[in-house]
Amino acid sequence: MARNRTFNEISIGDTAMIRRICTANDLVVFAHASGNLNPLMLPRDQDRNGIVDPDTIAPSMWVGSQISAVLGNSLPGAGTRYRGQTLSFYERVHVGDELSITVTVTEKREPGIVILDCKLVNQHGTLVADGVADVLAPTERIDTPDAALPKLMIERHEKFTRMISACAALPPLETAVVFPTDRSSLGGALLAADARLIEPILIGPADRIRAIAGELGIDISRFPIVEIPQSEAAAAHAVELVHQGKAGAIMKGNLHSDELLHEVTKAGTGLRTAHRISHVFVMDVPGMDHLLLVSDAAINILPSLETKVDIVQNAINMALALGISQPRVGILSAVETVNPKIPSTLDAAILSKMAERGQIKGGIVDGPLAMDNAVDLEAARTKGIASLVAGRADVLIVPNLEAGNMLAKELTFIAHADAAGLVLGARVPIILTSRADDEKSRLASCALAQLHQAYARTGKAILDLGGIQGGRQ
Repeated sequence: MARNRTFNEISIGDTAMIRRICTANDLVVFAHASGNLNPLMLPRDQDRNGIVDPDTIAPSMWVGSQISAVLGNSLPGAGTRYRGQTLSFYERVHVGDELSITVTVTEKREPGIVILDCKLVNQHGTLVADGVADVLAPTERIDTPDAALPKLMIERHEKFTRMISACAALPPLETAVVFPTDRSSLGGALLAADARLIEPILIGPADRIRAIAGELGIDISRFPIVEIPQSEAAAAHAVELVHQGKAGAIMKGNLHSDELLHEVTKAGTGLRTAHRISHVFVMDVPGMDHLLLVSDAAINILPSLETKVDIVQNAINMALALGISQPRVGILSAVETVNPKIPSTLDAAILSKMAERGQIKGGIVDGPLAMDNAVDLEAARTKGIASLVAGRADVLIVPNLEAGNMLAKELTFIAHADAAGLVLGARVPIILTSRADDEKSRLASCALAQLHQAYARTGKAILDLGGIQGGRQ
């Protein structure tokens, strides 16, 4: 409980102080509340280490508003009403600065008026702002329980920003774009080209592609167009470009995924490897401090144990390419104990043992785990699960496509996650984008392909997420 001070209890010279660190989220919330969208006072894009531009400054009224926290919570406390406030500002406050906000009673006047001197000092002892508060103090004692405000969640998606920024060190990836005959698919490919993530080779009916580009107001004369009027033949040509070494990735355009993947997996002429192909979603989920990988939610409908081995390995390989040095893989089921009546729990136990014996490489694999104790450490502890993965999973392997598809869409449409994804296990990554994807998701999918291929060539990740993901306790 916090107790206020009534007018009669206040004496001249009384003082109260709080400390507050200015965060990037504070500035975002203030911009929403005030409507002040001055770009000088909004957090700039974070760099690859997650650091906000230090030149970002806090609005002066955000700085001044910290005084009201002392007045309303401490001195006089609950029941205080403002009559007036003067403010003078001397130094700017930047993200990361720590403020000490002090109020001191200098005068009391009837009926119930209290005058307070207000000072704000930064971590260097420099006076940032000062002023005088004129308030009506409460006349009755009020005991206030600790306030339980509704939680706020900031949808920043800075992890995708870092991922895309890291690709600036790589050359654009030559990408066969199959049948980009609508605004969504062609626009996404050209957006990625402008960001220097891909170098597109456009495959499809040339006149139609040029017409769509005209509707978008984009000059595509600098990009090669391969005239192929049928979508199936366009997919086959994209595969052939990979065989010829002219393309390092394939991007889906305005055709059905099955039509494209049929050519990719075709015996003899396709892009098969020793591994089964699978899809990996990489998700930037608000409220989570790390990227979350989900597989397989798009390709394998009811995978066998043998197929799940490849699904797990493909997902680990993607995590390694993202710089997660030892990805933690949770094999999901409805429960966290082995139950012979639930086949997915048996598969999970076997996959865990296979990883333990080196048949699956590069990550720590554990299961079965239920969704709650795979991603929430407190849930895992409550159930007494002793595991290096439980509560800390970087990768979630779902039992079947239905479960995976529902999980990915719940994260996207309810938790407001951004989702990017690749099909892996073929000779090159396949970029499958959806009409529902926004610009950031499209760019992130192309960035995934770049990062995956760079890791495949060198065995080294250029993006370091290990400090964020591997260091969680």
